[in-house]
Amino acid sequence: MKRQGGQTWKFESRPRIIGSATVVGPDEGEGPLSTDFDYIYDNIEINEKTWEKAERRLIEHSTELALINANLNKEEVQFFISGDLMNQIISSSFSASKLAIPYLGVFGACSTSMESLALAALIVDSEAGDYVLAGTTSHNCTAEKQFRYPTEYGSQKPPSAQYTVTGSGAVVVGHAKTGTVVDCATIGRVMDMGIKDPFNMGGAMAPAAADTLLSHFRDTGRDPGYYDLIVTGDLASVGLPIAKELLKKDGYDMNQTEFNDCGLLIYDINKQKKVIAGGSGCGCSAAVTYGHLLKRIEKGELKNVLVVATGALLSPLSTQQGESIPCIAHAVAFEAGGQV
Repeated sequence: MKRQGGQTWKFESRPRIIGSATVVGPDEGEGPLSTDFDYIYDNIEINEKTWEKAERRLIEHSTELALINANLNKEEVQFFISGDLMNQIISSSFSASKLAIPYLGVFGACSTSMESLALAALIVDSEAGDYVLAGTTSHNCTAEKQFRYPTEYGSQKPPSAQYTVTGSGAVVVGHAKTGTVVDCATIGRVMDMGIKDPFNMGGAMAPAAADTLLSHFRDTGRDPGYYDLIVTGDLASVGLPIAKELLKKDGYDMNQTEFNDCGLLIYDINKQKKVIAGGSGCGCSAAVTYGHLLKRIEKGELKNVLVVATGALLSPLSTQQGESIPCIAHAVAFEAGGQV
């Protein structure tokens, strides 16, 4: 690994994604990306008795499929890196006990997908492990229950509210002759602009997304046009325009490329009215990236893609005590690998 600028890791050995999988719930299965997911559950309960067990089952399922798609047994994998939105990241930790792979638990809220992937690529690139499994998960009802109001409460939500994705995504990173290359990663800074409204995640996270993008462009010397596609994690319809305007003020024209958001890609907000401003949650960028985007890269439709997963680092306790919402964003650049 070679550090570029202040915040970017350049992976010189070109680690690759050798297996990936995405598992989602029924709402995501009704969205525009349904054909890109490995498995779609037809019930929000995910065939479990509690929402928390349902969320855990999602990541257990996606990691199982990722290993199968990588043609590996879990005994061949050195490390498992994961996190989620539940208190003490219990979905990831409980699933790690079943996997029995040496485990690193991380928390970046909805940015966890790219945080865990960046660390997985770093481990492989530094030869500290041959194969590393990375993933994350979220469930609509667990997030609503913990951070806002239980779904059964039936509370009305404002237009800025987002809909937590029920889904999970996992990848295996290693060295291989084929597969999408993990080119580099830019580690974000925590940004707190004083927003306190837990129903305005897009507005709270937009400055963190813009800051990480600015750092990435400065560290790498690239401009937005270098990429065929740049997607933020889950700014949705409120946060994406804010991020675009912030970048414009700093001299970066995002019209040079296609600039979109995972929270807008996974749902059709015009037809799926209950998602309101769009998707969010740890499973949002994981399902879109490890399902839809990787497939587009593998098909040759995209060559260079930058995913900037965003996360709101609040907790129920901090919200109840009137604290503002600190946010972070981590970026990972993907490159079509071809064959070595």
